[in-house]
Amino acid sequence: MPATGQVLERNVYVCDRIEFHVRPSTFPLAIRMWPHGEALPEKARRPGPDLGIRVATCQAFGISRRYGWTLALTRDDLACPLTTVAFGFEEAPAYYLQGCCCEGMYTETAEAGARTEAMVARWATDQYQAIVVAPLRRAEFEPDVVLVFGTPGQVLRLVTAALWKRGGYLTSRFSGRLDCSDEVIHTIQTQECQVILPCYGDRIFGHAEDHEMAFTIPAARIDEVLEGLEGTYRGGVRYPIPVFLRYTPTFPPAYQKLAEFFQKK
Repeated sequence: MPATGQVLERNVYVCDRIEFHVRPSTFPLAIRMWPHGEALPEKARRPGPDLGIRVATCQAFGISRRYGWTLALTRDDLACPLTTVAFGFEEAPAYYLQGCCCEGMYTETAEAGARTEAMVARWATDQYQAIVVAPLRRAEFEPDVVLVFGTPGQVLRLVTAALWKRGGYLTSRFSGRLDCSDEVIHTIQTQECQVILPCYGDRIFGHAEDHEMAFTIPAARIDEVLEGLEGTYRGGVRYPIPVFLRYTPTFPPAYQKLAEFFQKK
């Protein structure tokens, strides 16, 4: 296992390349599912003991990407019951599996809600001790996932980078809810980059803004995406996206009439 200094140096390098090419307005995040039996990072704040609150996962990600804090979320730190099920901190009861949390809000019927819940990416019960999130630049652990929020144009930059080596298309999925599961669990389970549409809860509790989308990179694909950022940059795909300005403009008729006076001289 690399020493802490080496891990931090690596994370700083990755963050530098993402920030140079993508220019996100909030910190890129490092997220790791923390195993049982391993001490949590010393610098990590626990929402319960240290902040006196319990949080939604999206809220914790919002705190980390805006405040620059490292947070460790155990079962006792979480307020969102959907997260506690998806991340395996509680076993899914029949009430959840039958679609009752979707019915009347996200789906017309419980049956439709059950189909939605069945597709939520989940961990096995008690598979992990905690979710740990930190600004990538300050993370002293190897991330399972790198999460970047940005405008559609900035996410476009990451999509093209992810396809630089492989070509083809990127495939993502959207339900409008539980984006934390897509950001972390689905990304790890598939080992594929994901375009993330911030969910309704993320907009309420995590303060994701209307102009924001997100992009996730699993650990195994970080180097590939960095190479893609460099390669597409050399090819002319850049952010801020350059606009075409080398043209002669046209003007209103009155302006054109004025120009005729000058042409007669």
